[in-house]
Amino acid sequence: MSTRSEAVLIDVVRTPVGRGKPGGALSGVHPVDLAAGVLAAILQRSGLESSQIDDVILGCVSQVGDQSVNIARQAVLAAGFDESIPATTVDRQCGSSQQAVHFAAQGIMAGAYDAVIVGGVESMSRVPLGAATAGGSPMSPRLRERYPEGLVNQGVSAELIAQRWNLGRDDLDSYAAESHRRAARAWTDGFFDRTIVPAAEAPDAVTDETVRAATTAEGLAGLNPAFRTDALAARFPEVDWRITPGNSSPLTDGASAALLMSAERAAVLGLTPRARFHAFAVVGDDPVMMLTGPIPATRRILERSGLGIDDLDAYEVNEAFASVPLAWAAEVGADAARLNPRGGAIALGHALGSSGTRLLGTLVDHLEATGGRYGLQTMCEGGGMANATIIERL
Repeated sequence: MSTRSEAVLIDVVRTPVGRGKPGGALSGVHPVDLAAGVLAAILQRSGLESSQIDDVILGCVSQVGDQSVNIARQAVLAAGFDESIPATTVDRQCGSSQQAVHFAAQGIMAGAYDAVIVGGVESMSRVPLGAATAGGSPMSPRLRERYPEGLVNQGVSAELIAQRWNLGRDDLDSYAAESHRRAARAWTDGFFDRTIVPAAEAPDAVTDETVRAATTAEGLAGLNPAFRTDALAARFPEVDWRITPGNSSPLTDGASAALLMSAERAAVLGLTPRARFHAFAVVGDDPVMMLTGPIPATRRILERSGLGIDDLDAYEVNEAFASVPLAWAAEVGADAARLNPRGGAIALGHALGSSGTRLLGTLVDHLEATGGRYGLQTMCEGGGMANATIIERL
């Protein structure tokens, strides 16, 4: 293969999201089959044979139980792809499928690939959050030596962010209610119709189960903080404890996939690219604050791209908790109207491994619907990391 200069996005699909608990709309679907469904759909929509795909890279966070043993390879086989097609599963925590996109696009730009399918999957109803640490702990003696008080869960990090950026309960709940309003409007307007592919095993699940059009800040105000304990209150006496289930992303099930190619291969195959990959960044940040990584990631990618925040027509900043995009917007000077304009994870759910390519699909759909040129996607990640991607609509 010759060296490529440009990696392009051909198409992107996702399932609707289901509540990540028993009885959720997708809880009866094995995660291998969730992933297989979007792999088959993206291939079928392109008109390609699986033998024309160089690799499949999927993100998944909890790689145990039903999601173990390289779920990407199991999904490739379940989707009916030729057995010669390889696959690998990556874990960059919540940014896993965004990192899959980076690896594939960078491989294309380096000349190592011509065509790659990327994506992600998470069934939080079947593999609950925290299942990967059952019977063990990542806090080794050396890690405890560096962080003697221990690290904290992401909900506590969201509280620390709210405290540092002086985000009150009203700010958080109002933001969450607006996320639901925007997502509900997007569904009413048919915005997601192009991207959604229902799971064959759950054909009645055709919309995102987590969107609540009637949500109001006043209604959310009655919810209690979710992460306060006496021990944490003693460790962080400055925290007012304002993160609730209402201003957090819900546990969800879902899968997503995208087809990436070199511009040259797309031209040969007669496929029309929807966007090109303009810039990439990945950073590490404070692992206790944990969720602030999108701030330095955005600064780095803007510096690399030569663009300013006002040059971007939309930004998809994952709404793990309302405090994350609000602190990000305050730090980088972002326009609130361009931030998650079709709603975010508070309404649309956060099926961990799937979220990166879900955001990518929302971003490119929005740029096409509005005539925008550049879009930014960034994602906070466990352990204090973040990915950032800038795409250019074609």
